[in-house]
Amino acid sequence: MTIDQAHDARVALRGERLVRVFPSAAGDVHAVDGIDIELKAGELLAVRGASGAGKTTLLNLLGALDRPTTGRVWIGDVDTTDLPEDELAALRRDALGFVFQSFGLIPVLSARENVELPLRIARTDPAERDERVADALAMVGLAAHAEQRPAELSGGQQQRVGIARAIVARPRVLIADEPTGQLDSRTAATIMDLLGELAHRQGLAAIVSTHDPLLVARADRVIEVHDGRIAGDGVRVGVDGGDRGGADAAARPAPPAAASVAVPRTRAEARRDREGSGA
Repeated sequence: MTIDQAHDARVALRGERLVRVFPSAAGDVHAVDGIDIELKAGELLAVRGASGAGKTTLLNLLGALDRPTTGRVWIGDVDTTDLPEDELAALRRDALGFVFQSFGLIPVLSARENVELPLRIARTDPAERDERVADALAMVGLAAHAEQRPAELSGGQQQRVGIARAIVARPRVLIADEPTGQLDSRTAATIMDLLGELAHRQGLAAIVSTHDPLLVARADRVIEVHDGRIAGDGVRVGVDGGDRGGADAAARPAPPAAASVAVPRTRAEARRDREGSGA
């Protein structure tokens, strides 16, 4: 597959002919070997593959945490290939949000303080910072737990804080590397559903790596990675809501039941609704 330069305007992230080679005493290791990929706004894309398949390396390239040996990565319409490090860091800060398997929370900070940390670093206006943090915590259903520290939260709640921190700066793209790896299956399914709700309702482009077939079944589209290459690309449900199948759709196991996830409205959305109804 070759990605056309005149790509769909909804494409938020794309990589073309990505190769990442790591030298070793036994010979070069092609962790990513010629991958073309694109991610659209409002889409939850799952990257599936066994440990060592190249999932994390691919996400690092797409997230501008590493540079490809050859190939190009676009974030929106920005070609990151030759960007200097300071410009790349600024683009990463403004356009991307990251969710980690280990949660990555600071133990001595409350949930609210963990979420607001990126905005403090960016020197966001305090009033705007407070509103964004409140909205992000509401979106992940943790408004009532804002002052609790990580040790006082369950694993699922800690990962929700991690997601709130990733979206508080309102990025275009959310990148999550095995975000449910430390969670039980029911909690993991709920987290995956939350990521889907954020993508569909907020218009985020979300890409998630996982090896769990039950979580893969909750994604809009699935890419199978094997030995650094795409072994399969199947659309499960399109971003327009239409089921477009995919060769392995019928074979997917049914996902476990999970608590219903509804993304609460932000205060701005609620205010618009009240004004529209004349309340």
